[in-house]
Amino acid sequence: MTYNKKYIIILLLTLQIGRGYLSNAQPSLPVKIFTKDSSEKAVFDTVFNKKIPEKFTLQINTALQYYPTLKHTHIAFVYKKTHTPLAAAPTFWSVFRKKSKRKYIITISSESTNFLNKIILDSLNFNAQIGVLGHEISHILEFEDKKGVFFMGLVLRYASKKAIDRFEYNTDKRCIAQGLGYQLLAWSEDVRHKLNVTSFNRSNSSNMMQRERYMHPQTIKKFMSEMAIYQNN
Repeated sequence: MTYNKKYIIILLLTLQIGRGYLSNAQPSLPVKIFTKDSSEKAVFDTVFNKKIPEKFTLQINTALQYYPTLKHTHIAFVYKKTHTPLAAAPTFWSVFRKKSKRKYIITISSESTNFLNKIILDSLNFNAQIGVLGHEISHILEFEDKKGVFFMGLVLRYASKKAIDRFEYNTDKRCIAQGLGYQLLAWSEDVRHKLNVTSFNRSNSSNMMQRERYMHPQTIKKFMSEMAIYQNN
């Protein structure tokens, strides 16, 4: 078993952890548009126990400010060639450790397939980059509340396409609740434009909401509106 396959197993173990996505949310004041200039002028809180590639320091630090409870969490952002544009997972043995001892990896693809190269982090606009990084960090925020026995039991109970759909959909909700709704919207619009698709539907559910693996832009706007943080101007 390779190192990467271990991460895939852990991701499968964490399907359908989407319940209670608002329980730990500590949303910051939403910002409609981040730019490199505005982010460079911002004063970031110090983050600890993070390994961040220089190429994406600004984007990652901007996103991390919306997750204050992860300030001391061990997270390594690894930039390398891999099929999946971005992925977040605990290191293999971390699921058996207590929260303060866990370590996580967010893998950022430097090169993927010809099709997915259109939506790797390098290919996205600055605001969309922060949005998708927020989505991956939201995974870690949710992992933090889970115990090892929980992860072990999920592989048999929730390894299904519908469960993956709900898991990713609820992670988008958590990202919005943390204050990065506009950035997630930028990502949702950018990748759909680049891939020339309208949705990421993977399950066979007849319920369209359950079939959204990643929120459609209109769904993001609706959810933000329900949270009273979206202004259409």
